Amino acid sequence: MRPEARKYLHDIVEAGERIASFTLGKTLEDYELDVLLRSAVERQFEIIGEALAQLAHLDEAAAAQISEHRRITSFRNILIHGYTQVDHRIVWDIVQSKLPKLRHEAAALLDIG
Repeated sequence: MRPEARKYLHDIVEAGERIASFTLGKTLEDYELDVLLRSAVERQFEIIGEALAQLAHLDEAAAAQISEHRRITSFRNILIHGYTQVDHRIVWDIVQSKLPKLRHEAAALLDIG
């Protein structure tokens, strides 16, 4: 795998770890009430989506090994361009139900997890 592709995967893993750290011990209510937490989580999802989009341009085969990689990129676009319509419950659900698998898949591609 090209070094640039590995860097994008590393960025995905790192951003995912940050989200997990930021949200550890938090509830949906905590998330909805804390603008700083929401901003931090959304920024890390923006990084994940952009890194995945760049990975897909560089190495589509690697990107294809990430479940729902196109949906993740689309989610990033919603966060950036449709920020007024972001549903905090959906973001929280993604943190809880989708992020662990994404972190695992990206780490596996890097052979670190």
